[in-house]
Amino acid sequence: MAENVKKENRMGTAPMLPLIFSMALPAMFSMLVQALYNIVDSYFVSQVSEKGLAAVSLAFPIQNLLIAFAVGTAVGVTSLISRRLGEGRQKDADSAATHGILLGIATSLVFALYGAFFTTPFFQMFESDPEIVHMGDQYISICCIFSFGCFVVCMLEKILQGTGNMIWPMIFQLIGAITNIVLDPILIFGLFGLPAMGVTGAAVATVAGQIFSMLVAVVVVATRKHAVHISFRGFKPRWTTVRDIYAVGLPGIVMQSIGSVMTMALNGILSGFSTAAYTVFGLYFKLQSFVFMPVFGLNQGLLPIIGYNYGARNKKRLLSAFYDGCAIALCIMALGTLLFLLAPRWLLGIFSASDELLAIGVPALRTICLCFLFAALGIVVSTLFQALGRGIYSLLQSLLRQLIVLVPAAWVLAQLTHDVNAVWWAFPIAESVSLAVSAVFYARVYRSEIKHLGE
Repeated sequence: MAENVKKENRMGTAPMLPLIFSMALPAMFSMLVQALYNIVDSYFVSQVSEKGLAAVSLAFPIQNLLIAFAVGTAVGVTSLISRRLGEGRQKDADSAATHGILLGIATSLVFALYGAFFTTPFFQMFESDPEIVHMGDQYISICCIFSFGCFVVCMLEKILQGTGNMIWPMIFQLIGAITNIVLDPILIFGLFGLPAMGVTGAAVATVAGQIFSMLVAVVVVATRKHAVHISFRGFKPRWTTVRDIYAVGLPGIVMQSIGSVMTMALNGILSGFSTAAYTVFGLYFKLQSFVFMPVFGLNQGLLPIIGYNYGARNKKRLLSAFYDGCAIALCIMALGTLLFLLAPRWLLGIFSASDELLAIGVPALRTICLCFLFAALGIVVSTLFQALGRGIYSLLQSLLRQLIVLVPAAWVLAQLTHDVNAVWWAFPIAESVSLAVSAVFYARVYRSEIKHLGE
């Protein structure tokens, strides 16, 4: 039975470029929709007030931390499932999927406790305006308390992606995103006789989309046949499986959590200039998601392919997937760079940007986008490390690009120049240093894991 699974799985037999596109395009499309609803969220909030936009910008690090735990744990499960399927170990792949669901639910309970009792002090660290603090507190409390939808649907998406199934995960994400987009104006402005909820309405729309998507995902996974089977009957936790999940998942969590730490640190630096400065930084993250999300979707297609062929000891297909992934990511990021260079005023105008926001935002977008091509290669290399179970290299890479180099560089530039426009140059500096170190890591992994693969 295991041998049949190994032979029939298209990740080990299909032509590589069509395989990558067939697995990555659904994820890329759904990621673009995710980016769209992030934009829509901020767009509608910006129609309420600029203070509401500032509150949502300040809330981003906590929201990102929540997603980091959801996605990081799920990536660990994806990596383990794809490797075990490549090795023909069906029962171990099934066990990894079941463990993943329970880990996701347990983590959501921790965030619910944080959302219920500990959110206000976070906003008070960066902002003294009580209106901004109150709106931010309401927004992130709702996102955390009802985060179980995000954790469960994210885990189910990644479990299916680990088997090579990319269509259902795309559908789950589309359902959540479309639900959010539809509910946003209704709840924020109080349409159809409902009360106008403002920023709180944006949070309710977000969690409603996640929960509805989760319910659809549970029904699909429970009623249809898939390459892995989730069952809690007679289930006993295996700490070796948890260890193998977090060998990749924990570095993944830390990697994405670093983004939250970085955002909080830069918000602290930028708040020394003005509220508009950290609001621009928040808007940049919304806008860059249109460029980065397709690359992350590409990686969702690449990770199981690379992991499967590594487990199957197929060097040629592993490297083919990696090199094709690098080329595709570079093309996407090149288009993003052109968009940010040529149309920054139009991009910021989506949020009804004031003259002050435009004065800071236009040079910010044009400077930061210079790092996109470096980031394209770095992201795909990081995916290779994760697929091979070398999550620590991905972690070190992210530490360099988002914390160790970026934050000190931003602080030094701010102190030396006292000019907010100089701070944005920290991004190209950090990405170039990170890519250089990633090349060293790749050479080491190639010699130890890939060079003699299958011999």
